[in-house]
Order: sequence, then structure tokens, then C-alpha cells
Amino acid sequence: MEYRTLGNSDLKVSAITFGAWAAGGWMWGSTDRKEAVEAIKASYEAGVTSIDTAPIYGQGTSEEIVGEAIKEFPRDQVQILTKFGMRWDLEKGDFAMNSYDNEGNAIDIYKYAGKESIIYECEQSLKRLGTDYIDLYQIHWPDSTTPIVETFEAVSRLIEQGKVRFAGVCNYTASQMQQAERSVPLVSNQIPFSMVNRGIEGETVPYCIEHNKSILAYSPLERGLLTGKIHPGYEFKHGDHRANLPHFQPEFVKKTNDLLDKIKPIADRHDASLGQLVLRWTIERPGITVALAGARNAEQAVQNAEAIYIKLSNEELRTIDELVNVF
Repeated sequence: MEYRTLGNSDLKVSAITFGAWAAGGWMWGSTDRKEAVEAIKASYEAGVTSIDTAPIYGQGTSEEIVGEAIKEFPRDQVQILTKFGMRWDLEKGDFAMNSYDNEGNAIDIYKYAGKESIIYECEQSLKRLGTDYIDLYQIHWPDSTTPIVETFEAVSRLIEQGKVRFAGVCNYTASQMQQAERSVPLVSNQIPFSMVNRGIEGETVPYCIEHNKSILAYSPLERGLLTGKIHPGYEFKHGDHRANLPHFQPEFVKKTNDLLDKIKPIADRHDASLGQLVLRWTIERPGITVALAGARNAEQAVQNAEAIYIKLSNEELRTIDELVNVF
């Protein structure tokens, strides 16, 4: 495994980081807690020491699963990345969405990052994770109802108390990052990036490179689309959010699979899967520090981790870039 430092901190994380959204079940149809725990353990044994989760993932379920999985590991050899700012138990802030919990009960979700809410959320996360500190604490989404300075003053207090080591953001623009840094140094921005979703390369990537902020790319496999296992007419489980997303409509799926067919010979040359090739390409991109990869079981987790062993030549990278550029 490769380990990379976040921003100008001393926090090193695995270049392939375990993304625990699907492990929580919420919006992914279901979860098998035992398999999810085994996936995290297998991932760790394969060198993936960093795990990204959030309270909203299964309304606490994902964090509980992470806590169960890591209790056998030396705490100082695991990096826990979690988030705050999405409440399903409080009607305050920006309304985000109507949804359903894992039991099928209707819930309303709000983006809220007020000071007292953050302090409360941190305590709840620490309990679920079974730890006394969080390595990277990230705001999940911007909250327009709370001044950014107030939000990160609360995070600064948590850092002073030793409950949080470093602060990060998710889904923030360069301007929002600048405002947050008036209160606390940021080490990272977690933001969507994939072969078929490269919008951040316009402004966010250049800003992060210039200011030494790491980018944690989420959905690098575009929620499974870039594995090559999705085809036009694919049937998703009930409750799987992907069914209605634009990237999973037949025309876009076909276009994506055409791209994958063109890069598959490179994957075959390295005896790798398409998903592994895509993950390796992702962490080779300028400004991308980490690729977050989810797994439902141990086999998927190990396969993701082994993407690190692919060594792409400059010519191969250029070939892939050229194909992606004309997508």
C-alpha cells in the first residue's frame, strides 16, 4: 500500500481508503453487518488503514460497523475519517432531502452545522466508533444557514480538546475553503471525482494544489458504474438510489461501457480488473491524494486494495487520459 500525507499535517492515510457509505446500507438497498465488518477487516489486512464514514450513512449504522471492525486493531495504526452536518433527528438548517431509514421509515434530512450541533454530533460519533478521538473531521455539505466561521470555530474547539486531530471539508468550493481557514487550518476537501465526472479540475483541484490541500476523491468508480458490471437495463435492488441517477440511465451507461472497452486492454495487460485500473488511474491524477472505494464484502475490499500494485507507464496514462478527455 502507498501512504500519503494529508495537506501540511502529519496525518498519513492509505491512498486507497475504505469508503463506508454502502456498508451503512442507507440508499444502497440493504446492508449485511457481518459482511461489512469482515470487509473492513480484510481491507486493513491488505494495507488499507484509513476508513471514511459518516453519521448519516445508515443513521449511525456505518459508524457502528466501523467501530466494531476496528476494535481489534491498534488505534494508532488506523485513521478514522468521519463527518458532521447532516441531521435526520433535527429540523434545522438547509433541507436536504426526504428519505427512508434502513427500516423503511420516512426521514427528513437537513444540512446543519451550528456550533452546538457539531459538539453533539462529535460526542455521538465517538460513542458509535468506540474511540476517544477522530483523525479527520469533515463537514459533510455546506450549510447556508450557519456562518462558516461559526462552524469551524466549533471544530477548532474540538481539536483543542483532543477529540479531533485535523479538520477537513466535503463538497466545498475554493471560496468556502478560504472562509473556513479563518478559523482552523484545513488539510483536505472530499469531493466527487471520476473518469466521467471531472468538474473539479476547473477550479478546486488547482486551488488545492496551490494551497497544499489534499483531495479525497469520492465515487471514483462512479458508484459502481466504472467497474464494467453495469449494463443498460440493469435492475437495482429496491431502495438503491442509483436507479434514478442520470449516470445510470441506458444511454450514459452505454457511453461509459464503450470507454471501458477501450481501456480494458490496459487492465488485461496488468492482469487487473477495470475497477482496479480506474482506482490506480484516479490516484495518479494531479491533486488527487486518495481514492475512496466502498466494498460490500471481503473479496471486493481486497480487490480494491490490490489496485495499488498496478504500475502504469507514462504512455499508458497518456492513452487513458486521451480517451477520457474525449468522453
